[in-house]
Amino acid sequence: MNVAVLYRETSIGHKAALHTFKELEAENSNVIRAYNLNALDAADRERFINDFKEHNNGGKVKLLLHSIARGNVKPLICDSSEAGGELSMEDIQLTTYAMSNSLLDWVRLLLNHQLFDADARVIGLTSEGAHKYWNSYAAVSLAKSSLESLATYLAVETARFGIKTNVIQAGITATPSLLKIPDSDQLLNHATARNPLGRMTTPEDVANVIYLLCTPEAAWINGSIIYADGGEHCR
Repeated sequence: MNVAVLYRETSIGHKAALHTFKELEAENSNVIRAYNLNALDAADRERFINDFKEHNNGGKVKLLLHSIARGNVKPLICDSSEAGGELSMEDIQLTTYAMSNSLLDWVRLLLNHQLFDADARVIGLTSEGAHKYWNSYAAVSLAKSSLESLATYLAVETARFGIKTNVIQAGITATPSLLKIPDSDQLLNHATARNPLGRMTTPEDVANVIYLLCTPEAAWINGSIIYADGGEHCR
């Protein structure tokens, strides 16, 4: 097995994902094992582990990529007349667990089952919104800030297992998750205008950086925030 993908999709989305995975398998001569499970649910995590151990032929996890887009985009403070209301503490806790703290659960789970490779990578995805104001982005901002701190501590405390933990700050990318953020069209336009290389970041740009971090030559990169944005953060 080369890649295990956990995702949460509807029946239609699941079928589309499986179609994409089959195309990727054919193009790259690898194996993709798909799990339409809830990565935030302890029981589903155990289901994954049991199946993974049964089918991975003794293989180890070289890369744990944490990218969960589940959260709430609402203002912290709003008038009672505003549609959608303001963030509740439950909203903030759900978002922070999904986008940050759940990574700790996954790292512990793989360590407990001795599934990490001796030279493994743990990579999280943060955003520029962790450090500046974006409309209705407070819960996600809190979560991404937390993720960056968590990655620092994981980088130190899991180093003895050969694990290198880093976070990638990608440039603004046109994804389904981004389009759910209020005023996302303004973010997209502004990103293109201020990027020194004259275009937006693409998923392929980010994937290339993830690949580079997994190479043997990147083994000394640990506890870092890597910008994958073409210099967008410079302006």
